[in-house]
Amino acid sequence: MSLNIVRFEHQGRAQWGVIRGSQITPVPGDFSTTGDFIRGTSLAELATLDGPALERSAVKLLSPVTQNQQFVCQGANYRQHMIESGMDPDAKTYNMIFTKAQSCIVAADSEVIKPRMVKFLDYEIELGLILRKAIHGAVTVTDGNLHEYVAAAVIVNDYSARDVQIPQMQFYKGKSFRTFGPVGPWLTLLDASSMATLKNLQLKLTVNGQVRQSDNTANLVYGPAETLTELSAVQDFEPGDLLSTGTPAGCALSIPSPAKQKIGALLPEKKKWEVFFKVQSKRSQYLKPGDVVEASIRAANGSMDLGTQRNNIVAES
Repeated sequence: MSLNIVRFEHQGRAQWGVIRGSQITPVPGDFSTTGDFIRGTSLAELATLDGPALERSAVKLLSPVTQNQQFVCQGANYRQHMIESGMDPDAKTYNMIFTKAQSCIVAADSEVIKPRMVKFLDYEIELGLILRKAIHGAVTVTDGNLHEYVAAAVIVNDYSARDVQIPQMQFYKGKSFRTFGPVGPWLTLLDASSMATLKNLQLKLTVNGQVRQSDNTANLVYGPAETLTELSAVQDFEPGDLLSTGTPAGCALSIPSPAKQKIGALLPEKKKWEVFFKVQSKRSQYLKPGDVVEASIRAANGSMDLGTQRNNIVAES
């Protein structure tokens, strides 16, 4: 069983609700953070929630992940994306991990602000997972007990300033500008019976109606169970924290082949990055003010639908 949950603002108050079609049934209680909501509710009780409902059009949807939660990400986690990133999938034997600033988390349909300094703004649709319970030491997570650690799934778009991330080797800074982390529109709460569906979700991202990214979570290289096992030996997690699992091929970024990278390594540093900027400047796929990005994740059989994000790209004022 799975259930879609929204965080919304109505009459000046932030609330949580069960969304069914265009109707939202408010959840009783005061949960100020995602962690509070995960700790204080259960899927079984929420599934039977009844009472007066609100129209979706009457509320403002907020990010279902609050800005106090950790935002941990996997990089180059689909085989084809590794290839387009200039990596050899058969030679890469590590799980690439980075973080984004919590302050970049915004609602699913927020405007994404392109900073004046950023020339190469890129998109990255990703499946996000919400942690169910605290992890304060090494644990072994398997497909069989994943439901004990993962509470929900959600859409994430990992917007990235490639001209900061790549030449400066600054993943955190290049991916953490305000508005660079739309999350939602809702959390899809999961139980043990729905965990298997996480391995067969279709991701699709379009820019101005043109498909740029399309892949299936079956093609993840490092899955949620092994990733949480690995990270549990490194850091603490709390309920409500967000793990974003990587993006498929189709990004705007163009990385030279391993052979060209070897040649580039022989160039003086200044010349190497002049070449990089020249190549990227010819890529029409980079986002511009006025572009509209839509991202959706759902099961082909309709058993699970994480919704659709819609972001307008705007220039920094």
